[in-house]
Amino acid sequence: MNPWMLGQAIVIFLLLVVLFWLLLRQHNAGSSQLTTLQQQLEKNSQQLLSAQSETEELRAGIIGVGQRVLTLDQRVLSLENELQQLQSAYTELAEQQQALSLTDPESKIYTRAMKMVQLGADLEEIMRECELPRAEAELLFNLHQAKS
Repeated sequence: MNPWMLGQAIVIFLLLVVLFWLLLRQHNAGSSQLTTLQQQLEKNSQQLLSAQSETEELRAGIIGVGQRVLTLDQRVLSLENELQQLQSAYTELAEQQQALSLTDPESKIYTRAMKMVQLGADLEEIMRECELPRAEAELLFNLHQAKS
């Protein structure tokens, strides 16, 4: 074999070794990048599972709060209905009481006696006109004077 060809073969062999070494180095670098990417992918997967779990907990909590709000709304409506019924019953009772006071003869006597006191009638006149005992007439008389 010719020395020149042998030199070329050695150079080609050395170039192939260098090229193989570079390829091996690039493969190792790519392999480490692949490992890093796989680790990041695993980390991101765990974060995603954690976020999904938290989201599910929040959703369940929101549903619970929503149900409580609906229950409270129903209670408020029920209480408003009861309040309206009580106001209606109160109004009806007040009207009945007013009607009774107008038809009650004793109530008329006391109303008349009070008007007489307001108009300045004396105790004897009130006792005579309204047929009230002295104690009751005095009580009405004193009540009117206390208001004045």
